[in-house]
This record gives sequence, structure tokens and C-alpha cells, in this order.
Amino acid sequence: MSTGDLLNIEPLELKFFFELKKQISCSLQLSNKTDSYVAFKVKTTNPKKYCVRPNTGVVLPRSTCDVIVTMQAQKEAPPDMQCKDKFLLQSVKTNDGVTPKDITAEMFNKEAGHVVEECKLRVLYVSPPQPPSPVPEGSEEGSSPRGSVSENGNVNGSDSTTLTRAFTERHETPEKSAEAKALISRLTEEKNNAIQLNNKLSQELDLLRRESNKTRGGVSMVFVILIGLLGIIMGYLMKKT
Repeated sequence: MSTGDLLNIEPLELKFFFELKKQISCSLQLSNKTDSYVAFKVKTTNPKKYCVRPNTGVVLPRSTCDVIVTMQAQKEAPPDMQCKDKFLLQSVKTNDGVTPKDITAEMFNKEAGHVVEECKLRVLYVSPPQPPSPVPEGSEEGSSPRGSVSENGNVNGSDSTTLTRAFTERHETPEKSAEAKALISRLTEEKNNAIQLNNKLSQELDLLRRESNKTRGGVSMVFVILIGLLGIIMGYLMKKT
């Protein structure tokens, strides 16, 4: 804050939260410390870049006046966010009842014998605050919301409920998954056993069929041999007789 005899000026630095391609404004507050009318005028080293409203005016005794300074949209940022632009605020006592329309450049002419107070204001560029990066809920596997912890290390009530629910769900999911995997494994094993048993039964059935065919063939051959032997014996006996 400037502590001149006529006006208090706040702030002494014009801070602009710099953003490309966007108009940015900041304000000055002028406070009249006297019982007289005080006229003021605002100048800048770069008038094409800034718009000051009002750039001239009158501050009534023991009252305040706000001045809005707007920086035009910029296409590129200055190196290292440094700005060399400056402002000069001039103030002078004037006659009672003066209006802004009555203000002239001659009123701020020191060479004409007028007592003019001057205050230099510097421009400061500030990078806009970066918003926190949103973390999608459940973006990390196994992550769970964290409850707020009080200074004594205890989890607050509502947060405790949320934390408990999340902890339970996180542990139930692996258990259900393990049960499903065990059931699938057991069913697969039973299926394989059934297939093996079916193959074994088929092999035994084929073996029984083969043995049955062999047995039938053996009985027929024995029967033929017996008949042949019987025929030989009968023929031998008949020759003897």
C-alpha cells in the first residue's frame, strides 16, 4: 500500500494470472485520505496492451474509488514470465465539486506549479494455479478409497464405513474367484476321469468279444476232430469185422 499524502493505493503491484489468448483484469483501490477532492490520472508505458477504466477520475473526500486494469489477450508468453511494463498514478488536490469531465492534462503539470503526487506501479505475471489431476475411481487394480484420518490417527466415522466396505469387497472378490477356479478344476478332473473310464470299459468289451469268438472257434474245431477220430475208429472196427 502506498502511503502518500493524498491517496492510499493498494496494491502497488498489478498481478495478472497470465493465460494465453485471454483477457485478464486486476483492480486498484484508491482511498482519499484528505477532506478535499483529489483528481487522479493513470499512465502506462504500453497503452496498446492495457485498458484502464477509469484512467482519470475524482476521489471524493474520505472515500474510495476502484480502477480496473485489463490486459489484452496475448498470443505468446514473455520469457521467464517477466514483464517490464509499468504504470504511473498521478494525484492532485482540486476544487470541491469537480467532476471527471473537468479534469485536464494541465492539472498534472508540475511545471505550472501544481503539487502532484506520483506512484509507480509494476506489473507482475503469475502462472495460473494448476487444478489437481483427477484420479478415476478404481483406476488402479486393488485400490480402495482412503478415509480421512484425524490428528489422533483415528479414521472418521463416515470414512470408516466406506473404508470397511471397500476392504470387505476387495477381499470377497479374490475368495469368490478362488472358489470358481476350484469348482472348474474339479469338474474338469471328473470329466477326464469319466472319459478314461469309458475308454477302459470299451477296451475290456472289445477284449471279451475277441475271447468269445476264439472260444466259439475252438469248440467247433474240437468237435470236428472228435468226429474225425470217431469215424476212423468206426472204420477200423468195421474192417476187423
